[in-house]
Amino acid sequence: MPTTAVMRPLADIAPTTLAGLTGVFTDIDDTLTTDGYLTAEAYGAMERLQKAGLLVIPITGRPAGWCDHIARMWPVDAIVGENGAFWFRYDAKAQRFTKRFLENEATRLVNRDRLAAIGRDILVKVPGSALASDQQYREADIAIDWCEDVPRLPPEAVARIAALMEEAGLTAKVSSVHVNGWIGRYDKLSMTRILMREAFDIDLDSQKDRFAFLGDSPNDAPMFAYFSLGVGVANVCDFAGQMAHLPNFVAAGRGGAGFAEFAARALAARR
Repeated sequence: MPTTAVMRPLADIAPTTLAGLTGVFTDIDDTLTTDGYLTAEAYGAMERLQKAGLLVIPITGRPAGWCDHIARMWPVDAIVGENGAFWFRYDAKAQRFTKRFLENEATRLVNRDRLAAIGRDILVKVPGSALASDQQYREADIAIDWCEDVPRLPPEAVARIAALMEEAGLTAKVSSVHVNGWIGRYDKLSMTRILMREAFDIDLDSQKDRFAFLGDSPNDAPMFAYFSLGVGVANVCDFAGQMAHLPNFVAAGRGGAGFAEFAARALAARR
């Protein structure tokens, strides 16, 4: 059910809370990006957070192919991709790339055939939808495009895509550009817990108040429910009626501008 929670402005976050942060988790699409672009403002904000000693970790629905690049070349410490199917981490000093999938390769190959069949059925039943252009780079899910590279579909068509996935036995989540479906009951939060334990020796449940999460859409709801310092960029309001959990705080800026707004406050508090 949609939540009736009230989101508070960033000014309500105590500076002492921001000064005590260990790290920042963030969605990518329409949280770091603005109208599909990663701006210099948002990229620079990530870099400044990392240089200040904070862990910076994207938690995204984007595919393994993208995440390989992001882990290597962005100012990030690790990344969770495909809504929790895996985590990747690149240690530049050791020149070591670590990939940790929830399911083994044989299982992913079998699942991929089933996902492809479900996807073909959805494209027939929901005119105007399409496979996401990044589908060929995915390891564990299927992504149906409802506005990224196709004319924007109405809300009822987006809901129909999610319903068809669920009828086929998939977990379905709506992002700001795709509807993602996968086999299993994992999500962004479950793999984030695994990442922090395995890669950073951090028990997230006991230290979650030392982390912020920034996001914008329904697939971020588990993270917003978990983190007291859940922050929506302003466009989270576009999905307010569709989300089971809203963030406790909201930025004034949309997309990357909202992320940069939060980063500026966090860095000022540390100074």
